[in-house]
Formats: sequence, structure tokens, C-alpha cells
Amino acid sequence: MILHMHQPLLFAIAPVIPAEISGSVKFSANSLIILNLVLGLIMFGIALELRKEDFSALVKNKKSAFAGLTAHFILLPLLTFILVKILHPIPSVALGMILVGACPGGNMSNVFTHFAKGNTALAVSLTTISHVLAIGLTPFNFAFYGGLDSSTAALLKEIHVSLFDVFQTIVLVVGVPLIAGILLGRYKPLLTAKLNKVMKNFSLIAFAFFLIAAFAGNAKVFTSNLTTIIPLVIIHNAIALGSGYLFARLLKLKFNDCKTITFETGIQNSGLGLILIFTFFNGLSGMALVAASWGVWHLVSGGLLSWYWGKKANLI
Repeated sequence: MILHMHQPLLFAIAPVIPAEISGSVKFSANSLIILNLVLGLIMFGIALELRKEDFSALVKNKKSAFAGLTAHFILLPLLTFILVKILHPIPSVALGMILVGACPGGNMSNVFTHFAKGNTALAVSLTTISHVLAIGLTPFNFAFYGGLDSSTAALLKEIHVSLFDVFQTIVLVVGVPLIAGILLGRYKPLLTAKLNKVMKNFSLIAFAFFLIAAFAGNAKVFTSNLTTIIPLVIIHNAIALGSGYLFARLLKLKFNDCKTITFETGIQNSGLGLILIFTFFNGLSGMALVAASWGVWHLVSGGLLSWYWGKKANLI
């Protein structure tokens, strides 16, 4: 990449993208089944935490709810596409970025919001609603922005990805566990209360172990592409967090709500992204590396930001 003085700063900090990703990410059929089950349990656990008050929080706080959902499903996919056009990564990496940008919010956003002294009730509500909306909006945004770029559109055409099949997978992995959790909470409140803490801790630990195992099983391909993928993920994640915060501030929301929307926009359900990648793209290396790296990095960035805001709030 040749740099000129008149080019934006983003070009100067952009990683050098190789012609192809070296190596391939290996992922067995059994591993995919485990990932589906783990993510289903996470969705089930999110639904178990729901209360009527969580939905009423959205109704009472319509402006913040609108800001959070708009930032996540409209602003972030658009900014991701612009970033892809600016940096010109190889098609598989670009497609991975577009997919991550189209995924719903990760449940760790609720934890980060809590530690940052944000609006936790709003965070829980937005996370749940984003997963419901993701059943339709994730495949739509992925197909729309993936089809806008000629290189990613060619890759989609080559692999013959069915939008309906993607939709169907999201329904099974996200929609069904959410509905099951909501129904259990509605009709079996005592059992739900007992399961709540167990499910939350178990699902998070299981997902963490799964990511560690995935990295360990593909250590060579991850380390050989570390300097290529990580800078992209850091830039992408910073834009996600920053756009959520700035959009909320632009709408003059309360600072606690701004914190919440920041995490809801910048913390993605990369586990869902991995399921889609290994189900429909046979673990395409560029896509898998982006989603897996995002799953690790957003814990670092989200954790640091929540620590900073939490510490700052304690001093005020």
C-alpha cells in the first residue's frame, strides 16, 4: 500500500492486507454442534433474566431504545461497509467484518454496562430485542452490504449462500431458545429463579472454553495472521463503540444511557457469526479469524471501558 500525505490518518494505521490468508481454520462437525448448543444456552439464559420491567423500560425510554437499535442495526452496518471500502481487505476478511457488524449485541454488554454504572435495565432490554430483530435484520444487512461490494458479492455468489437458510439457522439458534426461556420464566418462575444464575455462569464459561479450544486447535493459522487481523478488529471495534457513544450524545441522552448504547453497539454476538461462518462458508479463514478475534478483543475493550467509567463514577 502506497501512502500519500493527503490520505486520511486511517490509511496510515491500517494493516497491510495480504493477497490471501495463510492456512485454514479447522472446525469439526462435532465442534459446530457444541457451538450451537452453547449459543442456544446463552440465548436461553438471556431470556430467563427477562422481567416485565425490562420491556417497560423500553416503553418509558423510547428515545434511548430508538438510539440503541438504530446505532446497532443501521449505523454500525453502514460504517462497517464504509470501513471495508476504505481499507480494501481481501473478500473473506471483508465479508467477516460485514457479518460481525450485522450480528446482534453480545450478552457481555449487560455485564459491562453494570460495571460502568450505566442503565442496566435498558441494556438487558436492548440485548434481548436486538436478538429478536436479528432474526430478520442480521441476514438482511449481511446480504445487502455483502452484495454492494463487488468482491464480496462475487464470493457470496461463488459459495451460493441462501438468505432463507441463514434466516432459518438464526431462528433455530436464537429465536427458539429465547422463546423457550421467556415461556419458562412466565409459567415456572421458581424454577427460572433457580436456573438463572447457573445458566448464566455455565454458558459464559462454556463459551470461553470453546473459544480457547478453537484458538488452541488453530494456533498456527491464528498466530501467522495475527498482525493482519487484530489491527482490523481493533479499528472496527473502536468505530463500533465510538459510533454508539457519539450517536447517543448527539441525541442528548443521559450519560448512563450513553454508556449503555456504547456497549450495545460495540459488543457483538460473535458466537452467532462463527456458527453462520462454519455452517455456510465451511469455516472460510478470513471470516472465521475476524469473528473469533472480535470475540476475544471486545472483551478486552469492553472490560477496559467499563472499568474506566465505573471508576470515574465512583469518584464523582
